Amino acid sequence: MDQVEAIVIGAGVVGLAIARALARAGREVVLIEAAGAIGTGISARNSEVIHAGIYYEPGSLKADLCVKGRDALYAFCASHGIGHSRLGKLIVAASADEVAYLEKLAAHGAANGVGDLVMLDGAGARALEPSLKVHAALFSPSTGIVDSHGLMLALHGDMAAAGGLLALGAPFAGAEPAAGGLKVRTGGDAPLTLGCRLLVNAAGLDAPDLARRIAGMPAQLVPEQTLAKGNYFICGRKVPFSRLIYPVPEPGGLGTHLTLDLGGQGRFGPDVEWVTRRDYGVDPARKAAMLGSIRRYWPDVREEDLAPGYAGIRPKIPGPGGGPQDFVIQGPAIHGVAGLVNLFGIESPGLTSCLAIADKVLEVAEG
Repeated sequence: MDQVEAIVIGAGVVGLAIARALARAGREVVLIEAAGAIGTGISARNSEVIHAGIYYEPGSLKADLCVKGRDALYAFCASHGIGHSRLGKLIVAASADEVAYLEKLAAHGAANGVGDLVMLDGAGARALEPSLKVHAALFSPSTGIVDSHGLMLALHGDMAAAGGLLALGAPFAGAEPAAGGLKVRTGGDAPLTLGCRLLVNAAGLDAPDLARRIAGMPAQLVPEQTLAKGNYFICGRKVPFSRLIYPVPEPGGLGTHLTLDLGGQGRFGPDVEWVTRRDYGVDPARKAAMLGSIRRYWPDVREEDLAPGYAGIRPKIPGPGGGPQDFVIQGPAIHGVAGLVNLFGIESPGLTSCLAIADKVLEVAEG
């Protein structure tokens, strides 16, 4: 049986960042991916937003890793020539009743180390975005957007330059403890059996299922995951905004918001649709509810402006009504399986946090 020092499961943005960090730390690493290309799951179906760190409970992994990851990501994009823009974001209170929520978000952000937030009244917000219907807004200058595919290509390039290997079409089949670590089996057209000292499960939506295939992993420590589908609609005309526009959050998500891509194309979403299976089709009938949400801050949007775009699915732990969501990063100190690190519930702000998550995984792996 061939031996490598580390195996990472899942070549999304987080798995790529972890494999890169391991390779750059001098570890012999193989990144295995079931699909035929990198970044085909959660990493390819999101808003491509660089979050500032406002929404997350102070002291949570999301809060800590988002703020650290945001700064690291902006620096990485600048040094590697990755398309990105620090556009800024307005979180909008459509009525006086919602101002208290903005104040709560501002307090969260301050506690998390986001020091540049600005509360604006309606006139102040409209001075930035004249087409906005708004009672008050929280302005986040540090929020931005990134070319997620360019980011993943750069992460892969760094990993490969440091000696890391990528195996596509290599689905994880199972693992069991072995001398000095774990014995890992893959499926696909060319099945492999590899020994490793460190196995990192960064398989996104598949992470809980794959954890159950690892001998010795306590079943009670594999969390139940709920799927939250988010649908996006593309705007067919130029939107009259130069910043991202978010309403106050809703259960399961951050509300139907406006994001812009690097070419200025506007898209609205995601909404929240709790599902039991993976289906990436966008139901045109969801447009009516989305229009109602958008018109609270952009009354001039027309029905014919929106066309179905794409959908993504977020791994939620816990599910609807289950309280604050947080990342779950489990090492041997928690589950008792030597050489194993599991990542569960890596949803937003996972893209923003990817480099900081990688550093955290190395810290957990080392004890």
